[in-house]
Amino acid sequence: MKVDTSLAHRLNIEPLTRDDFAPFGNVIETPGANFHSINQGTTTRFHRLATAVTGDRGQAILSIFRATPRPQPIAISMLERHPLGSQAFMPLSADDWLIVVSEHPEFCALRCFRATGSQGIQYAIGVWHHPLLVLAPTQDFLVVDRYGPGKNLDEMTLEPGAEIVL
Repeated sequence: MKVDTSLAHRLNIEPLTRDDFAPFGNVIETPGANFHSINQGTTTRFHRLATAVTGDRGQAILSIFRATPRPQPIAISMLERHPLGSQAFMPLSADDWLIVVSEHPEFCALRCFRATGSQGIQYAIGVWHHPLLVLAPTQDFLVVDRYGPGKNLDEMTLEPGAEIVL
């Protein structure tokens, strides 16, 4: 879908911080996290960086998502949310990536964050977000989300469009 750039809303890219991302969920990273030594002192456990939240009949699952970049400028024409469970993404490489979220499915409420390859995120239940936006040629993510009965995906098309210019 081609976005008419004369009508497009350009998103500013913000650095990903715990405080700024708090309305949408959690930032998963080791700086500032609770930790302790385990395995006879050979391992540091960064404890409870996020919790998997699922509905009554769902279960938490682990998957790997492999993403490729979208054409530039990145057109934002849809958002999705998961009303029955949280969803966490942790990159498996050191590459930066982008996160687009919104408290309401409207262009004026969109925010774009740039995460480092050492930062993951967990969307809270029901948070509107854009699917994965990677900057590297290919990037894998460990994903924790909900599997089970019930409709756990709402999608909304946005018109006329917003775009991210790198």
